[in-house]
Amino acid sequence: MNIVTKTNIREFPLVSRGKVRDIYEIDAETLLIVTTDRMSAFDVIMNEPIPYKGVVLNQITLYWMEACKDLVANHLLATDVRDFPAALAPHRADLEGRAVIARKAKPLPIECIVRGYITGSGLKDYKTNGSVCGHKLPSGLVDSDKLETPLFTPSTKADLGAHDENITLADAKARIGEGLVKKVQDLSLAIYSRGRDLAAARGIIIADTKFEFGLRDKELLLIDEVMTPDSSRFWPADKYAPGKSQPSFDKQYLRDWLTATGWAKTPPPPTLPAEVIAETQKKYLEAYELLTGSPLQLP
Repeated sequence: MNIVTKTNIREFPLVSRGKVRDIYEIDAETLLIVTTDRMSAFDVIMNEPIPYKGVVLNQITLYWMEACKDLVANHLLATDVRDFPAALAPHRADLEGRAVIARKAKPLPIECIVRGYITGSGLKDYKTNGSVCGHKLPSGLVDSDKLETPLFTPSTKADLGAHDENITLADAKARIGEGLVKKVQDLSLAIYSRGRDLAAARGIIIADTKFEFGLRDKELLLIDEVMTPDSSRFWPADKYAPGKSQPSFDKQYLRDWLTATGWAKTPPPPTLPAEVIAETQKKYLEAYELLTGSPLQLP
């Protein structure tokens, strides 16, 4: 198992290289999705990787897809490198633990965000107009307050280097249609509720998260990553205290460090010190161990 910043698999065409994932076309029906150790923050890719972060993200996603497979179908076809096409054998050390073979699906042009607590951009919107993505909220809420009912708050899906923007349900319906919005809203809330309850039993609060769905032959599939430290806010329940930012098991530690440097949040990013890399990796590994109940086996 290697640390992987960038893959170079010549046997199959590269479809896309995103902030974290490299995607290759295996054939007309299937993709190879590799979750690398690249780290992005504020939509900028850092110069240094977080070792084995991609393995953590992939394994947490597999955990949740298994836990929620009765709620929604997903795009997974193979998750063990021994079941991958023989042509990928030379790349086994780069793919071990961090890659899947998946069915092709057409991604919906919105991010499906669920908020169980108010913080981040939701808090910013609330302070401005008392609502989040069109959801009117009670007055007097403070940072990290639990919401009485989790909110479905979609956003745009920006291109690499650009920022997603919160949109209302009406905006989402204009983009993908009322019927499809209703389906992804119901599914997003159901998956979040399942994840929230399972995580709570292990001492983790999932404050918010985002899901992606894709269509394949009119079937709605859960794709990409699911309730990972990259796509969610994970808070330790025993340290939870509303009215301030919470300690976390996600990239918020890195965001806070970057903000404290005075960086303008545009390329190029500052160099990450060894201790920041190590602490970020530690938080990701802690999230995996707490959620699944077992440590992740790394070299």
